[in-house]
Amino acid sequence: MYKMLMFVSHFFYYSMVNIAILDLYNGQQNQGMRCLRQIIKQWGREHQLTVKLTEFEVRKLQQLPDLSFDIYISSGGPGSPLESEDTGWEKGYFKWVEQVESWNNEDRTKKKFVFFICHSFELICRHYNLGSITKRKSTAFGVFPVHPTSEAKTENVFEGLSDPFYVVDSRDWQVIEPNIEKMESMGAKILCVEKDRPHVPYERAVMGMRFNDYMIGTQFHPEADAEGMSLYLRSEEKKKTVIENHGEEKWKSMLDGLGDPDKIMFTYAHIIPNFLNTALQQLQPQLM
Repeated sequence: MYKMLMFVSHFFYYSMVNIAILDLYNGQQNQGMRCLRQIIKQWGREHQLTVKLTEFEVRKLQQLPDLSFDIYISSGGPGSPLESEDTGWEKGYFKWVEQVESWNNEDRTKKKFVFFICHSFELICRHYNLGSITKRKSTAFGVFPVHPTSEAKTENVFEGLSDPFYVVDSRDWQVIEPNIEKMESMGAKILCVEKDRPHVPYERAVMGMRFNDYMIGTQFHPEADAEGMSLYLRSEEKKKTVIENHGEEKWKSMLDGLGDPDKIMFTYAHIIPNFLNTALQQLQPQLM
């Protein structure tokens, strides 16, 4: 009996994964955090893992995780990715990024995995000087097709996605004019770009990038689900905005499209879970 208890204790200890969510929503109400918690909880159950999840309020409280976590997910958030330059919270945030990068560059068997979403994606692209961060002519909001590049064919995090695949886009900013020389020097790869719009004279924005072997990010919200998007669209403020800018039919079509299992729910079920699976595969020797 004693040996059996020791075995059970040993199994659960080594099957624990520590995950940190860096919350960049600055205290604003959002659906992104709920979705991330939900994905991580479901993933842990499917893999019979004990997941310790800790959240850090990066902007409002200047909280940042240490290097004791296995996996980090940095959320989206409101506002300009340029106006925070040289603020206290951003300096701390980039210092944390550099600490993770230094850890991974050392000869260690246990690496740290990071996923950057939307606002975080824009910040990290600026930090590494990987492209121009510019304000869009108009807000991108809704469910849109995104096209994977040839580099995405060998990307585990994008496994199972079609061309195009559909995403929730909600942004006023974009990453364009990629700095190819800098990308090549650090091993970064563009994984997807926004839909082609031949009727307008604008460059297609970068929608996803692998920064190095352990850091990846998307401009869109891979964590978004139909429930959260529906609640968001039905809010009085967002409903009014969409109808004023695009008409009531567009608003209704957005709601109708949320029920399509081949669109955002397919993306929801693949990208973040694939990222977690990729991290788990490399962490597995330490977990078993």
